[in-house]
Amino acid sequence: MPWSEPGILVGVDGSEASRSALDYAAQIAPKLGLPLHVLVVWDYPTLMWGDAYSYSVGTFEALKADAEQIAADEVARVFPEEPPEWITSSARQGSAARTLIEASRGASMLVVGSRGHGGFAGLLLGSVSSACASHAHCPILVVREK
Repeated sequence: MPWSEPGILVGVDGSEASRSALDYAAQIAPKLGLPLHVLVVWDYPTLMWGDAYSYSVGTFEALKADAEQIAADEVARVFPEEPPEWITSSARQGSAARTLIEASRGASMLVVGSRGHGGFAGLLLGSVSSACASHAHCPILVVREK
């Protein structure tokens, strides 16, 4: 991970619940004296037909750039003037749940939204937040959207 010391790791995907998670994490990080690490996890879209190996390098770079832009936009939304020095943001390719769980090894706390962009509208807890709650390597806070 791109950070040098454990802090609060927050998973962001641009959903309302992840925005609420970031808002809450941004409030508690300075109170706890911890840095805040914003992580957007992306992967290739699932295809019904065709194979995943047909993606080009250009597609990889575009998807990565989109994820990095989501991270930057969400940090700018919370800190419109200038982000404080105690916040970092990054994007990683992989399964959202698996990547957040692995990244939680180096975190003091993991904060996620109750539901992201995927899944079914009626669920109270999404698959990623549920997997993180079950398997994270640090305390976890699941935040419902405002």
